Amino acid sequence: MRSYREFASVYDRLMEEMPYAEWLIFARRCFEKYGMPKSVVDLGCGTGNISIPLAKSGFEVFGIDLSSDMLAIARSKWDEPPSSIGTGGGAGSIRWLQQDMRDWDLPRPVDAVISFCDCLNYLTEPEDVVSTLRQTYAGLAPGGLFVFDVHAPRTLEKYAEEQPFVYDEKDVAYLWTSEYDAEDRIIRHDLTFFVRDESAGGAASGLYRRFTESHAQRAYDPEWIAERLKAAGFELLHRSADFEWDAPSEDSERLFYVARKPK
Repeated sequence: MRSYREFASVYDRLMEEMPYAEWLIFARRCFEKYGMPKSVVDLGCGTGNISIPLAKSGFEVFGIDLSSDMLAIARSKWDEPPSSIGTGGGAGSIRWLQQDMRDWDLPRPVDAVISFCDCLNYLTEPEDVVSTLRQTYAGLAPGGLFVFDVHAPRTLEKYAEEQPFVYDEKDVAYLWTSEYDAEDRIIRHDLTFFVRDESAGGAASGLYRRFTESHAQRAYDPEWIAERLKAAGFELLHRSADFEWDAPSEDSERLFYVARKPK
């Protein structure tokens, strides 16, 4: 069985090398180019690794995620001393909200929405992507920005070709296998974790908790995404890839979209 609570407890450890700083730089570049927001929704915020630095930079942030366990960790990190959670001299704020990205809702519109770390790929039904785009359009103020990334189709193929993946440290290890459905462009990730049980005496006990996780992602045709953005009412401002500002190529792995709700 999947244990979201246990997965949330090791998430940050396993995601240490994710390019959070690059996502923040990309978001800042978009804001500087198309209009600096005051309020920002981080859609699929996880444990707050992007939300918290944004708030520390002075933004009013709404961190939205479906997982209560991820949000609990995010809240605990936000309550830590400032030196341990980010830098910046702003007087920002965060509200953590457990909501589904397909029908998220706030009392008032916001100036920008970001959704990084391929959150939209976790929506494996096209109508769910459409619902998310429509709801995001509805939640933005006129002129508001929507900035997000997705895995390119080729990226999921590479995962399947390169698996299995193994992580082995003294206190945590995992075995990660993947199965790819080329027709539907859906990949299923199955992970088995072994985490040292500190409650049973830590390293001296030699005991580890075993739990499993399964995740599915779907890659969508880049043009289909662009068309769905326009159908939702957005103006598509820019497309790029891999944290750069250049147009995507056949070798691109992570696709970025910048869209705006017309004024």
